[in-house]
Amino acid sequence: MTMEPYIRQHARLLEGGDAPMYQRLAGLLRQGINDHSLERDQPLPGERDLASLLSVSRVTVRRALGILVSEGLLTQRQGAGTFIASRMEQPLGHLTSFTEDMQHRKLVSGVVWLERSLQAVDGEVCSLLALDAGAKVASLYRLRTANEEPLALEHAMLPARLLPEPEKLNGSLYRYLDERDSRPVRATQRLRAVPCDEEQATLLRVATGSPVLYIERHSFLADGTPIEFTRSHYRGDSYDFVSEMAIRRTE
Repeated sequence: MTMEPYIRQHARLLEGGDAPMYQRLAGLLRQGINDHSLERDQPLPGERDLASLLSVSRVTVRRALGILVSEGLLTQRQGAGTFIASRMEQPLGHLTSFTEDMQHRKLVSGVVWLERSLQAVDGEVCSLLALDAGAKVASLYRLRTANEEPLALEHAMLPARLLPEPEKLNGSLYRYLDERDSRPVRATQRLRAVPCDEEQATLLRVATGSPVLYIERHSFLADGTPIEFTRSHYRGDSYDFVSEMAIRRTE
């Protein structure tokens, strides 16, 4: 459905309520995007047209759209206008958990646990986590979903002292670490496109060999102690990772 028929059909949802009009409008559009009533990548009418259609001010429209842009549900293209995002945009400069990302977008995050165990490791993982060879790590392998749609496979490893009973972890890993004053505050990430294998394709509901975004994240505490190493595979048809850049000025 395009924007104008959707708004006319659901305009009653904007009536009443204690929330400011711009928040109600953002909620109406968010609902249409998340339940797929509104088509992805379609352009929105201009602010003036939307304001006229809804009998609200342009300021109200602008504030509502700004909320959805910040959530990654809308995207603004220079000279072209505002569009419903065809994919989720994830800023690279923010160190957040998957659960927090989905909450920010008003989506229901979910998890399918594929592994929760203690494992002895050596080589690269020991080096990255500053552990002795043969040390144990908590190994967490899970499928992450949003509104029951699979989006990513994450395999996180962290020193066993931080999570001695990984099988008991049910919620957000970062929330668990935060409650123990062990949440990472900075990280380095490497991204590249790779073809997914048959198992990954089945779990992510894409074709075998489809391109996915492979991400390695190495996270640290404020004092520089390595705390987490994660390998993730994100569906390439659902995510854009966005980085803001500026020209480096030389003297």
